[in-house]
Amino acid sequence: MELETLLESCPEYAKDLRLNLGAVLRQTELTEQQAWGTAASCAIAARNPRLTEAVLAEASRRLTPQALAAAQTAAAIMGMNNVFYRFRHLSGNPKYATMPARLRMQGIRTHGSDPVDFELWCLAVSAINGCGACIASHEAVLREKGINEDAILAAVRIASAIHALATVLDADAAVSGGSANAAV
Repeated sequence: MELETLLESCPEYAKDLRLNLGAVLRQTELTEQQAWGTAASCAIAARNPRLTEAVLAEASRRLTPQALAAAQTAAAIMGMNNVFYRFRHLSGNPKYATMPARLRMQGIRTHGSDPVDFELWCLAVSAINGCGACIASHEAVLREKGINEDAILAAVRIASAIHALATVLDADAAVSGGSANAAV
């Protein structure tokens, strides 16, 4: 399904979300690659099949195959890391901080895309997944690399709009018969 068609089919109560997604994908603080890589990684993290399919289809027209694969890698690795590091932080047990993660994370170094863009995508996915430790870590790296707060917040705006749309689509599918692919 085309993204525009999906957005037009959203319920009236989600009109703000429809409008916001279009606006946040055109923010001048981000390059097209940063914006669409953020959208792709966040759609995967938000876990709604219809939204993920539509966003990835649109992103594939705007990103190189390498950048799209890196955005997918960011979503995959953060899906794992956000759980691990959120647990480590929230448990309150300082011993966990001294123990190795023992989780393979080679994609962080071998994604083959722009390192700043990859950090931005990791940050946005971490915002969706609610991992404070990963948000702080990726935000610090981005600031060290010269990315300002306006660009960082622009990526988080995309994450928030994508997540909210996924929530609406999931709720609407549940009401219309439980199928994530049901017509909205």
